[in-house]
Amino acid sequence: MKVQINVPDSLEDITLEQYQKFEKLNTKENKDSSFLLQKMIEIFCNLNLKDVANIKFNSVQEITKHLNKVFDVKTELTSTFKLNGLSFGFIPDLDNITLGEYIDLDTYLGDWPNMHKAMNVLYRPITVKNNDRYNIEDYKETDNSELLKDMPLNIAMGSLVFFWNLNSELLQITLNYLNQETKKMSLEQRQVLEENGGGIHLSMDSLKKMLPSLIRLPN
Repeated sequence: MKVQINVPDSLEDITLEQYQKFEKLNTKENKDSSFLLQKMIEIFCNLNLKDVANIKFNSVQEITKHLNKVFDVKTELTSTFKLNGLSFGFIPDLDNITLGEYIDLDTYLGDWPNMHKAMNVLYRPITVKNNDRYNIEDYKETDNSELLKDMPLNIAMGSLVFFWNLNSELLQITLNYLNQETKKMSLEQRQVLEENGGGIHLSMDSLKKMLPSLIRLPN
């Protein structure tokens, strides 16, 4: 039996919800397993699991190789996009976010099962637009989190990369400042700093290891 396979050409062809389904299965127990491989093709190619078993093995290898290339791309922040007839815009001014926005963003950003809720904080319907400038709805005026499950994955990934880069830059600025201040200290002050706060370089190294990278799909 022939199986019609629609393989995504880019992250724009994959929805946030599809990736959430895959990420839920992408555990240590399933890593590099045939089950995860089948589920990957089922989810990203919109197939029934029983149909995946009827695909030729060499075709499965080609699909897997292609999907790895799709995910192995750099994503950038997308300011505006359209979904189901609505125009969404990224928060125009991060410096003036509300406490509620900050709490929810801090809670959901990086948590894949709830990533659509984080996107609901970051991207909201545009109310007024003038060239590249725009205003968006107040937070929680409307809840589009379920709708945003259908947003293109490249947009969600791009917003994450934006925050990781921003966080990394802020940490580096802080470290540079501390290094400059340390040079001004006396030997005794430096010894006290090393005893009480010398772990900052270790924390930076640890954070670098913790910063997630875009997923490499199973071979």
